[in-house]
Amino acid sequence: MKRIVIAFCGLAAAVALLSACSAKKDASEVSLKLDPQKSEWFRDAKFGMFIHWGLYSILEGSYNGHTMPDTTFAHGNTWYAEWIKPRLEVPDEYYNSLINEFNPVKYDPEAWVKEALNAGMKYLVITAKHHDGFALWDSEVSDFDVKATPYGKDLIAPLVAACKKYGLKYGFYYSHWQDWEDPDGAMPFWYPWRPDEDFEKYWQRKSLPQVKELLEKFDPDLMWFDTWDWENHITPERRDELIRLVRSYSDKCLINGRICYTNPGDNIDFLEMHDNSYPKEMLSRPWQTPATMQNSWAYHGKDFNWKPSKNMLRYLVYNTSMGGNYLLNVGPKADGTLPVPAVRRLREMGAWLAVNGEAVYGASPSSLKVDDADVFLTEKREGEQTTLYVFVARAMSSVTLPSAELSSCVSIETGQVLDVAVKDGCSEICIPANLFKDNSIVVLKCTL
Repeated sequence: MKRIVIAFCGLAAAVALLSACSAKKDASEVSLKLDPQKSEWFRDAKFGMFIHWGLYSILEGSYNGHTMPDTTFAHGNTWYAEWIKPRLEVPDEYYNSLINEFNPVKYDPEAWVKEALNAGMKYLVITAKHHDGFALWDSEVSDFDVKATPYGKDLIAPLVAACKKYGLKYGFYYSHWQDWEDPDGAMPFWYPWRPDEDFEKYWQRKSLPQVKELLEKFDPDLMWFDTWDWENHITPERRDELIRLVRSYSDKCLINGRICYTNPGDNIDFLEMHDNSYPKEMLSRPWQTPATMQNSWAYHGKDFNWKPSKNMLRYLVYNTSMGGNYLLNVGPKADGTLPVPAVRRLREMGAWLAVNGEAVYGASPSSLKVDDADVFLTEKREGEQTTLYVFVARAMSSVTLPSAELSSCVSIETGQVLDVAVKDGCSEICIPANLFKDNSIVVLKCTL
């Protein structure tokens, strides 16, 4: 009897804790602004994995003898395989029937998480629902979800469990604006404009309730919403209504600026750049670039335009030097496996970060500036001492820094001590040719 009572008490405590975590706060107590300290992990993380996966993965960028991009269609000039339905004019009946084929029997969420961690990534964002309206979790709001597929099991829950098991932060892409399956959801700009009163039905019936589901069921670290500079239905009132909903159910969940790209307001937690876009000036708020490894986000069977890992490391280093993050996408196949070229690039980037990660994670933009497009700087300060990291992205015999205060400089990878010559208030670091033999980005560690 005692064991039963203890077990019951433990269960009650667990239920109480879960209820406390997911209980909605009174609207009058909710601030739209999150404590900036809650986003410190994001500032320090620098590198994350984006995952685009859904029914579109089955088509692999091709339909009825046409492959994206296909300019025979008025709006078919894009590689984005997740946009295949409107771009290649796939009929609703055919596209929605793909729910009867989706069966990712090779899905291994722990393998995904391990690849992300081995690549040096600190968080993961997956398309819980993209514009096609299909949900990867068992949603009580809509039947257009994974429960209706031959696979029949929630895909988000085991991924969340794997992230928690291995200490990876996680979040969800949720298409709050466009929904091509819902009769009242917004459509691309070349379709008739959805009357606002109809969109409001979708907003209240599906969009807000599904966001609430994601918050209650999975307690994410961030929500990734998606708009661009197209005309859309996300008014300041709807934007703030959605922010308030998130804040009501979570005191930790970050919100990105693409909740309303043209008018994100003051209460989002970080800015989101356009796809594969890199700002040329420092931004006043935390930010990140969502980026592709190839042209498409979702798996495209005929997109062979894979970027070299060095190029993607350069983007990561550039963003770090500008105070931003790099969210790099992987598009799994419909069966749940990761494409081989993506895995190779993840592992190559992870190998580089295993050596040079101290110059990236937790580092800040340097106050020093170098007039060379192939040299990037970050720094860490501790008391009176500053550690300066110099990223050199092409072979060069020396690099000059606008400071005469360098006391030492070494190659992080080899440990070689480099000669430093001070002249006219600047420090010239001599770089031996052997550091560039493998064509990687060289990182120098200097003490000021």
